[in-house]
Amino acid sequence: MSDIAEYERRIAFALERIGRGVEAIKQRAVTAEPEPAPEAMPEPVFEHVPEPVSEIASDTAADPAEIAELKASLEAEKEANAQLSERVRAIREKQDTTLNAMERKYGAAVRAQEAAFKEVAALKQANAALIAANRKLMDEGVAFSDEALMAELQALRAARESESSELEQIIAGLDPIIEGATGEAEDA
Repeated sequence: MSDIAEYERRIAFALERIGRGVEAIKQRAVTAEPEPAPEAMPEPVFEHVPEPVSEIASDTAADPAEIAELKASLEAEKEANAQLSERVRAIREKQDTTLNAMERKYGAAVRAQEAAFKEVAALKQANAALIAANRKLMDEGVAFSDEALMAELQALRAARESESSELEQIIAGLDPIIEGATGEAEDA
């Protein structure tokens, strides 16, 4: 993005120099009087940018071919500037669109994760209540049966499965962070 800003700055500088050159040539052609030397100009930024106007037109009469060449250069630079501006605008629009889509996906993922955590918490609570009820019945000797043991075993399996699912979600959330840290360490 900084390259585009730098190109825009350079093109604007070149356009300004070309514009000053065209104006100076027009002025000389109209007045046909020698002008004082123009103010000192900085070194050109591009190697392909024309030299300052004082070096281009050394005689007092304007050459129509040079004027046409300078106008063509000015138009080409304006067109290049317009194209770069359009590219910058398109890039910004694409970034905004991508950012909005990512924000929506992130929001949906957060809501899904919250719902899953609530579901896991409710399942854990129900399993804990079932285990407590079964133990109470077994302690009282009322319902010491295979069905009670199987229900408790299923509740324990469901609790372990819930914990396993929760751990997988945590690991899946940490994987991108770990990969990013590993990639940064390798780059350094």
